[in-house]
Amino acid sequence: MENAVPMKQSRTIQSRLVLPPDTNHHLSIFGGKVLAYIDEVAAIASMKHAKSEIVTAAFDSVDFVSPANVGDILELEAIVTSTGTTSMEVYVIVKALNFRTGEQKITTESFITTVAIDSKGDPIPVPKIYPETEEEKVLYEKGLLRRQQRLERRNNSK
Repeated sequence: MENAVPMKQSRTIQSRLVLPPDTNHHLSIFGGKVLAYIDEVAAIASMKHAKSEIVTAAFDSVDFVSPANVGDILELEAIVTSTGTTSMEVYVIVKALNFRTGEQKITTESFITTVAIDSKGDPIPVPKIYPETEEEKVLYEKGLLRRQQRLERRNNSK
């Protein structure tokens, strides 16, 4: 693909410790706290890809799969999985690691849409991407269907 870059160029990994002030009365992390972490790591992955500032356009899907508890280490991984003219779809997976037992589990999976912007806040073009690994190919190939679903959802909400 001409002017396309590998998906892995945007891959971003962050680790966070789940602390008591971040949790509810069940001692599991607040969903809103996880959403803020997801938004941040998705923004960083987008900025790495677009080499520009970005804005979050939408949280397309968020699936809370299992809780993360006080003392767990959260590992967030983000990667740009699809691009439009100015927009990027970012996949974020969040895993919780119990460092005492070594048990690791997926807590959250999400797709976020971001848009590259210039210094005036106007949308600007982003490079296309291409997958290299099998996991990337699956995310990339299903990106077109997710884009169609996003557009339909937006049209239906107007």
